[in-house]
Amino acid sequence: MNAEFIQALEQIEKEKNISKEVLLEAIENSLLTACKNHFGTSQNIQVTIDNEQGNVVVLAEKEVVDNVEHKELQISLSDAREIDPNLELEDHVQIEVTPKDFGRIAAQKAKQVVVQKIREAERDLLLNSYQEKEKEVVTGIIQRSAKDSVIVNLGKIDAILADKEQVPGEAYLMNERIKVYVIEVKSGTKGPKIYVSRTHPDLVKRLFENEVPEVHDGTVEIKSISREAGSRTKIAVYSTKEEVDPVGSCVGHNGSRVSIIVNELNGEKIDIIPWNENVAEFIAASLSPSKVVQVAVNKPEKSAKVIVPDYQLSLAIGKEGQNARLAAKLTGYRIDIKSETQAKEIGFISKEELDNPDVLFLSASTGQNVEVDVNPFDESLFEE
Repeated sequence: MNAEFIQALEQIEKEKNISKEVLLEAIENSLLTACKNHFGTSQNIQVTIDNEQGNVVVLAEKEVVDNVEHKELQISLSDAREIDPNLELEDHVQIEVTPKDFGRIAAQKAKQVVVQKIREAERDLLLNSYQEKEKEVVTGIIQRSAKDSVIVNLGKIDAILADKEQVPGEAYLMNERIKVYVIEVKSGTKGPKIYVSRTHPDLVKRLFENEVPEVHDGTVEIKSISREAGSRTKIAVYSTKEEVDPVGSCVGHNGSRVSIIVNELNGEKIDIIPWNENVAEFIAASLSPSKVVQVAVNKPEKSAKVIVPDYQLSLAIGKEGQNARLAAKLTGYRIDIKSETQAKEIGFISKEELDNPDVLFLSASTGQNVEVDVNPFDESLFEE
């Protein structure tokens, strides 16, 4: 190694952002291992590299003694004083023991170390760049299937779309562009490992942030999401400004904004619900597209009883209970739904509940049952 090698390290430092000192230290450690293999591990060896000229020197530390018993570790007083007349017994002295062919060995080791460090630095850079995209939506290209997983190329690296993160019935065609939600980025032996999802509820949230400026800038907040990927999603939205309609902002003119997201999710239905701090009104809205007659909420028990028109019962419950199930996830309340006829027959809401101050009624302000239409837009968008 020589001055040109040092200049090369400085160039690598600039281009790859790897410190020259870090490279030299790694090279020294590599050479130290090579020296110990050459001299034997019992010898105290130190390898130094001149930061300016690149010269490599191997030094062995020895103790000054009267009688040398271990020549690898000891030196006689007379021999030591030939190096330094001021040395005394029990002092330590460093002696150069650089092997004749060490320049060739050093060059080989240096090349190996530099290549390895560059690879490590590139992996770390890649890891850091994608860790910044964790919990975000990115666009990739479907590369291939591997066992139960789908490999999605994100540009400089491939991501793994595991079976459990795939939407049932969704086709993943080679070379097709696809948006995915980055669940986790972690370091692996061969570089970063990136796990992505098409089923995560936050995929929908991030898509709304991308398509709706009011959501992106925080004017409209997405309070909660419940999703059954590939079928239906409910999101609760709230506006921080009275003059901004949160539902209208998310829907867009003639459904232009929400339709982009629906298309990206291959036709998955999306119910956009106005969030309300009044739990009864929020629960009523969460059952969209069904109309609601009355809601009785027991806050301490986190439960609600909902009465709907007879002809709306199946709509309120949804196919295989999906609508009610998503509403419960959205609101965090256990919801029991009955039709008006059923409610009258079984005394669905008891007198004790009517007298219970912990029970909140949707129509408490008027004292009358009020049919509330909470469907925010065209019901045809939500046909079962």
